[in-house]
Amino acid sequence: MIVVKTREEIELMRESALVVSRTLGVLAKEVKPGVTTLYLDKLAEDYIRSQGAIPGFLGLYDFPNTLCMSPNAHVVHGIPNDKPLENGDIISIDCGAFKNGFYGDHAYTFEVGEVNSDIQRLLKITKESLYLGIREFKIGNRVGDVGYAIQNHCEKHGYGVVRELVGHGLGRKMHEAPEMPNYGRRGRGKKLIEGMVVAIEPMINMGTHRTNHLSDGWTILTKDGKPSAHFEHDVAIVDGKPELLSTFKYIDEALGIVRNDEHEFRQIPLLV
Repeated sequence: MIVVKTREEIELMRESALVVSRTLGVLAKEVKPGVTTLYLDKLAEDYIRSQGAIPGFLGLYDFPNTLCMSPNAHVVHGIPNDKPLENGDIISIDCGAFKNGFYGDHAYTFEVGEVNSDIQRLLKITKESLYLGIREFKIGNRVGDVGYAIQNHCEKHGYGVVRELVGHGLGRKMHEAPEMPNYGRRGRGKKLIEGMVVAIEPMINMGTHRTNHLSDGWTILTKDGKPSAHFEHDVAIVDGKPELLSTFKYIDEALGIVRNDEHEFRQIPLLV
């Protein structure tokens, strides 16, 4: 069952989402060759707790860490370790925080040092697909409209859209109804309604959409060993339209990037 949120609950969820947004901004300054994912994980845990929140992933379903850290051909759910990042890597950092009784959950795929142009293109197209999907998250549409927008954009560029993993509703639980696949057909699936809050998260592979699982019980890899990208935002339907609760603003500030791709989805001023 879809749990509709009140305006007051959406504002509380915005606070949780922005804890994650600021955490990713802190990490953006530290993602570089030679840094270990365990170091980044500890940094994230300390920062989240300093914000009066609790790491949302730590202990959830017995996950052992604060961050899911998935480099290169790792799609999602990678466990932090002591292996240093290398120049040319990419790494998806997925982060959650629990505050005021609600979860925030979003992700960004970072470049490590100098990344080749093919991988840069994968990241660009995946991020574009996220915003195309968000644009379809509005009254009058269905879940399939969001998935279709993501799938169509990525597949026309020759990329594989992961099927086994999907976005999800978000609220007092990390995973709520409905599931939000990154593929679909227009006009199919659950109807989108006022007060819905979801995490939309394209997971897009440079090659095949097929995946394998590591024996650690968590890490998911591309079947052909080619890179995978992952971007995620928390979005609510407010006054019939999509409104971002999370932001990449803090990442952009840390990396010195000027972008305006979130503007149309932000109807009220961003909390500091």
